[in-house]
Amino acid sequence: MTSADLLLHPVRLRIVQAFLGDRALTTAQLAAELGDVPPASLYRHVGMLTRAGVLQVAAERRVRAAVERTYVLRLHAAQIQPDEVATMTPEQHLTAFMAYAAGMLADVERYLTTGAPDPLRDGARYAISAMWLTDAEYADFVRDLAAVFQPRLANGPGRRRRRRTVYQVVVPAPEAAGPRTTAAKKAPASGSRPGRKE
Repeated sequence: MTSADLLLHPVRLRIVQAFLGDRALTTAQLAAELGDVPPASLYRHVGMLTRAGVLQVAAERRVRAAVERTYVLRLHAAQIQPDEVATMTPEQHLTAFMAYAAGMLADVERYLTTGAPDPLRDGARYAISAMWLTDAEYADFVRDLAAVFQPRLANGPGRRRRRRTVYQVVVPAPEAAGPRTTAAKKAPASGSRPGRKE
């Protein structure tokens, strides 16, 4: 099984997402967060991720007649490797993104239907922007983002800290698209306003 097949299954992806932020969870805690996943299915997928080295047993303790295991995420193993990404077809990327988006929607739904959510108070936000960047400028942008993210990714759970999941999506325009330099030089048509698309 490829890492893409392993990680992009809708349930396994949600399990991986639950561990992000340096969390250690038991299967019981995981089941409480993924309440819509049948326990037998959850245990099966946790087992698959553990055998693949994506999850690692961090602790064990006996609870009555059973052994309760606490798992942590091995972050490097929880990523599709670049050589595999390079061989994926557009259809496989679309399938992968649909699984990613489904996980994001599940997180949003859980936030908005649990307790008393207040997006303004809680700092929840969603926005969209577009930038014109050369490949070199985009590489600089990615490096700048990494410089902002990396120190904070090292934060562990602590007093007054709240786990905040940040989803990152960058969608390039199709190669045929580009700035309409010719049209930009023309005077606006009669009755139209500068800057308005007709």
